[in-house]
Formats: sequence, structure tokens, C-alpha cells
Amino acid sequence: MSIGYSQRLVEANKKASVKSLGVALGRLCISQGIPVALIAEQLDVSRATIYNWFWGVNTPDNKRSERVRLLIQNLKRKK
Repeated sequence: MSIGYSQRLVEANKKASVKSLGVALGRLCISQGIPVALIAEQLDVSRATIYNWFWGVNTPDNKRSERVRLLIQNLKRKK
């Protein structure tokens, strides 16, 4: 069961540059209520990594960028 996203994270994600793959992924997950744990599992990274991407602190490395792009495309289709 998901408890949702904190208001601080939502606001930080809105202010961060959508040019970042992690921020773009965050916006989709927040708008669709997709749990961080699910995304972390799908991308084989920690939840902390996903939160850092959503905040715009870090970006996905080259190894995961393509997987993130594909996940974003899939999430947009399900919208």
C-alpha cells in the first residue's frame, strides 16, 4: 500500500528541470501515484536513488538512462 509522496518532494520535483530524466520520471510517478519501491525494483536501484532522481539531485547514469526512457514511455501509454 502506497502512502503517497510528501509535499516537499512534490514541490521540489515541480521546481526541478524536467530536462532531467529522473525529474521527468518523478512527475509521471507522482501524477499516477506509482510507488517509489516499484520503480526502484524495475530499474534495479535503491529507493534512495529514485528519490534523488525525483528531487533533481542526481540523474540516471548512462547505464540506466535508456531503461528510464523506456519506462517513461510505458508510463505515458498507461496514462
